[in-house]
Amino acid sequence: SGGAYMLRLCIAGLGRTGKEIAKLALEIPDIKVVMALCSINSDKRGKDLGEVCGVRDTGIIVDCPENLEHEIIKHQPQVVIDFTNPLAALHNAEIFAKMNVNMVIGTTGFSQSQQNKLANLAREHKVGIVLAPNITLGVNVLMLLANLATSILDSYDVEILEYHHKHKLDKPSGTAKKLAGEITKLSRLNNQKKDINVHAIRAGGIVGLHKVIVAGENDRIEIIHESFSRRVFAEGAIKAAYFVRNKAGFFEMRDVLNLEQVLSNCLAMNDYLVENIDSEEVVG
Repeated sequence: SGGAYMLRLCIAGLGRTGKEIAKLALEIPDIKVVMALCSINSDKRGKDLGEVCGVRDTGIIVDCPENLEHEIIKHQPQVVIDFTNPLAALHNAEIFAKMNVNMVIGTTGFSQSQQNKLANLAREHKVGIVLAPNITLGVNVLMLLANLATSILDSYDVEILEYHHKHKLDKPSGTAKKLAGEITKLSRLNNQKKDINVHAIRAGGIVGLHKVIVAGENDRIEIIHESFSRRVFAEGAIKAAYFVRNKAGFFEMRDVLNLEQVLSNCLAMNDYLVENIDSEEVVG
């Protein structure tokens, strides 16, 4: 079923988040999930994707990426959403890029040189790759607000706290590292050299919480984003998949969400309000 505009999707990695993405993708009429990949030693191999996700049977049999090229030729995915681990994601990305499949990579824990490799793959093979350790829409709003707050309050101290479940392997989180990196870059532009500490907490079943504290001598601002459910990761991943389906280049979530444009619209609106507020009659 489905016409020319169906997005043919592969899901790589069927852990907590991967299963949530599969469940959401199976509900969306103009997405056709055509492939699902698990790790080589996974007990999910050979099972129906529906069984793995706890929904109806789908006819999609979960496989491992041993015969990835053959599977891509057979099932023709346009985009893969990858939530695996850095080594697997990088290995698979080389094959997907060569086979002209665009990618959304939500996997975290990449080193800088691994990220550079992914950027090079996008350039070399002219495919689209969204690298998004910060896949949720809300956490990108947190980043924007944090950048804004620390730019204005450039003499204030900044600390970042991140809380996740005890099974999350990498710490600090990809999002926290990205946050710290962006704020540090901004502080250099403002001729301030900020030392930003990132505190990582791993406990219980916490889905994810990031807190940015911007503190001066006499006051402080806290900006918090908390995920209650992995569904928000899935929504972000699907949005990124639609974005990258017909693009070539190396992107991040700020591109998917068009954050630069949103911010400049906000600032223009702010200027407009400042200019017009004095001249307007206040109607009581």
